[in-house]
Amino acid sequence: MTYAIQELVIRHVSPYDTEEITDLVAEALWDGPVARWMQPDTLIRGQNSPRYFEIFVEHALAHGEVYSTADGDGRMSGVALWFPLTSMIPAPVDYERRLKEAADTAFDRCQQLDAALDQHHPLEPHHYLAFMAVRPSRQNRGIGSALLDRHHARLDRAGLPAYLEANEPRNRDLYLRHGYQVRSVIELPDGPPLWCMWRSPMA
Repeated sequence: MTYAIQELVIRHVSPYDTEEITDLVAEALWDGPVARWMQPDTLIRGQNSPRYFEIFVEHALAHGEVYSTADGDGRMSGVALWFPLTSMIPAPVDYERRLKEAADTAFDRCQQLDAALDQHHPLEPHHYLAFMAVRPSRQNRGIGSALLDRHHARLDRAGLPAYLEANEPRNRDLYLRHGYQVRSVIELPDGPPLWCMWRSPMA
């Protein structure tokens, strides 16, 4: 199905195109604060990021909900990966082995990040926004807001809350404008803060 929102087309990704989604997520997020903390070496980070993000893209396509925006030529410009944590879902397939291969020398820090995220993750039923990525050339055009509005409308109708971690002040402020509140802050060792944010359903 497609939805016209803010003059953008939001589509529930189908058929699945793991490579296109992974490429977009890696292009948008490979040089973010947490990515730089996990792997300070720019060259290695650029080489390994697609393999790292592919783990989560495949998992979202199998057990979550993936939405994207498309440009006029059909090229994907933004994507949101949600997990409906209203019931148990399995871990990514062969996660530790794949993470070791993708992370290379950053494996220890990937484990530190996973442990910190798990420690702060809420237990009550909710939908979890694992990643939202917008192609750098298409940022600051309302794509992120449109992707959020698309899923929030569903959550509000169902009376379900949402949760995410923001990894930089600009993203945190975007989520604040969309009804999220900061619950806690994760302080990574010698790394950037992550804001744990919760959005209650709106009437």
